[in-house]
Amino acid sequence: QVTLVESGGGLAQAGGSLRLSCAASGRTFGDYAVAWFRRIPGKDREFLAQITRYGTKPYYGDSVKGRFTISRDSAKSTVFLEMNNLTPEDTAVYYCAASRGTYGDDYPNGYDVWGQGTQVTVPS
Repeated sequence: QVTLVESGGGLAQAGGSLRLSCAASGRTFGDYAVAWFRRIPGKDREFLAQITRYGTKPYYGDSVKGRFTISRDSAKSTVFLEMNNLTPEDTAVYYCAASRGTYGDDYPNGYDVWGQGTQVTVPS
């Protein structure tokens, strides 16, 4: 089993950037695909991006495609989410999640390991 800890959230200006990190502990992290989700209060978790256990074949949710980039540093057991051109609609709690296997899903129930989340706020 692995545990995940997100960091890098905070306050960003509209049009600005943030880089989130998801640090994993556990020897088997390399067996897991990893995704990023976010939750806006009162709404379901929204899929943002996923990357395979090998750090390949990233894919994105429509709302962030072209603005967010997911990457993986297997040597550091960390997955990143680079977020550019932020808008107030990006304000949410951001979570990373892991699923054992090569590929992950684009829905929350496909993941059994979650971090505690990190708040991102983009004031209007």
